[in-house]
Amino acid sequence: MTTIQFALFRRAAIAAVCVLAAGGGEAIAQPTFGNPSPTAGTETSQKANAAADVAAYKEVEYANKATKGPALVVIPGEIKSNNATFTQRFLPNNIADFAELELSQANFTVLERSNLGHLVQEISLAYNLGDVDKARQTMQVGKLRSTKWIVKFDILKAEQIAENKEGFDGRAIGGIIGMFGGLGGAAAGQATSSVQTRDSAGVWLIGMRYKIMDANTTEQVAQGYKELKMEVGAKQTSVLGVSQSAKGGVGLDTMVQRLVQTAVYEIDSKYK
Repeated sequence: MTTIQFALFRRAAIAAVCVLAAGGGEAIAQPTFGNPSPTAGTETSQKANAAADVAAYKEVEYANKATKGPALVVIPGEIKSNNATFTQRFLPNNIADFAELELSQANFTVLERSNLGHLVQEISLAYNLGDVDKARQTMQVGKLRSTKWIVKFDILKAEQIAENKEGFDGRAIGGIIGMFGGLGGAAAGQATSSVQTRDSAGVWLIGMRYKIMDANTTEQVAQGYKELKMEVGAKQTSVLGVSQSAKGGVGLDTMVQRLVQTAVYEIDSKYK
């Protein structure tokens, strides 16, 4: 291939790539997202996905979303529950992250903590102590000058208030039937012995308080308290070697986020 032929070939190849990139051909493969699960499409998969859909993130249509909210900063709140299961899963920063997301969705001007650096600690300390001079001094830095509110979300309650378990073990009854029922009874006893059922349910109660403080005076503008109930359950059945089990319910992460959404809905409706 001569130099001229190579140049013409190169030009044609570049032109073809440009046409395909612009949508003029079908050679560009579109990304596909397959489901590698071997149970995809089965009844087991459908039930598991149905349970997951219940806990999936759901956007809230905030009543005054069309109205721009004041500039605010979310500071980490307090977790006053002593429940080890909850405190191992959550830190105040996790809850503040949820709050920043939902307040932004409600069309408030949120100054994210990640952009404030070390100032977050100074702001938190000033407003938790009600130190007006320190608060005013801190709020004179950059974008903080336009801040109207300081908002925090505290967990006041997180406890498992109820738990119930039920089950059936057919081995004892199956043994009696097999002992006195003859040959047919032996078969019936074997079948009865194979029956195993277990049901369990636990109910959590989680309470969250929000506080809105004036960015200039540290005085409380408003506060509210929201409480939600969460149930987590499991069911297992086994008969003649065929077993079935299911576990589901809204998890702690989802419950905390929905509590934040409930609180932000009230803030958006009453105080914007």
